[in-house]
Amino acid sequence: MRFRELTDKLFNIEHLVPAVFLVLSFFAWLYSGLTGTFVINQVITRFIRDGILVLSLIIPVVAGMGLNFDIIVGAMAMQTALLFVINYQVEGAIGILLVLFLGILLAALSGFAIGHVLNRVKGKEMIVTIIIGFLANSIYQLVFLVGFGTFIPVANEEIILSRGIGVRNAVDLGMYRNTIDKFWLIKIGGIEIPMFMILVVLLFAGMIYYLLHTRFGQEVKAVGSGHEKAEIAGVNVNTLRIKVIIISTVLAALGQLTYLQNIGMFDVYTAHMNTDVISCAALLAGGASIKSAKIRHAIVGIFLFHTLFIVSPQAGQNLFHNAALGEYFRSFVAYGTIAFALIISTRNESKVRIKNTIIF
Repeated sequence: MRFRELTDKLFNIEHLVPAVFLVLSFFAWLYSGLTGTFVINQVITRFIRDGILVLSLIIPVVAGMGLNFDIIVGAMAMQTALLFVINYQVEGAIGILLVLFLGILLAALSGFAIGHVLNRVKGKEMIVTIIIGFLANSIYQLVFLVGFGTFIPVANEEIILSRGIGVRNAVDLGMYRNTIDKFWLIKIGGIEIPMFMILVVLLFAGMIYYLLHTRFGQEVKAVGSGHEKAEIAGVNVNTLRIKVIIISTVLAALGQLTYLQNIGMFDVYTAHMNTDVISCAALLAGGASIKSAKIRHAIVGIFLFHTLFIVSPQAGQNLFHNAALGEYFRSFVAYGTIAFALIISTRNESKVRIKNTIIF
């Protein structure tokens, strides 16, 4: 009996997935030839870039809606706001505030619409959010490839293609680059620690933790445990699910703005690509599942996933002497994480279902 309990704990997704990532990260680092200082600096940078994006996934999971791949819509909403502000050349604090206002507004409206769609497909939210993400990306590409210079007036000729229609592939964010990253920057040897930005990410984590421990959070957990029970308790399930998606989408938009201002360059047509996959993979790498996610899963997952994400290409290149194969390791790590976590999660759910059947 003890042996069975021990194996159940070992194969629990909360312990198994992080342990596998820890082992893989260690051996990949050994074969990569990269210095510890370089890896630590890169992981810290990825933490402040992607921290809010990963945290934006937690509340939908708690609400029983699975992994919200629609955070890519929030990312595109903020990019749309940023492009419009750059087009009309609004700089300084006013420009940043305008980007925030427009980005949050677009993200909230998108989340509201997506929430209504998901209420019609209860139980199939994950696959539907993936499809919605593809649809939103197509509309986004159409607007900026064809819309600018035709039905959208151009005020900033520098961001438009030479033919006069369509936005350039890359737009410089010089006016917004590292606007907050350099605040309270601590250097320990060769390691740079942007304390202010780390605290910003932790502040969002604290806000989500607080929100989940309010009355709203209790209702979210009730909906996640079962719609019928929540309705009996007096919770308006559909309205709550819409609110959850709005919050997730807005958080994703803010996370994308943090990411872009850290990068300093805006790849108009690709900056948002794989935002959803990488964020979901990072959350799962920390031990979360499609039915359970906590703040610690997000924080641990960011460090574990991005460590392996950074060292695996170089390790693959050194092992197989093929640069292209090394780069393929990135995609393998991202999609492999999701597949591995889903397999373990499904296995655990099947065991719980069997136990419940035996009890009853």
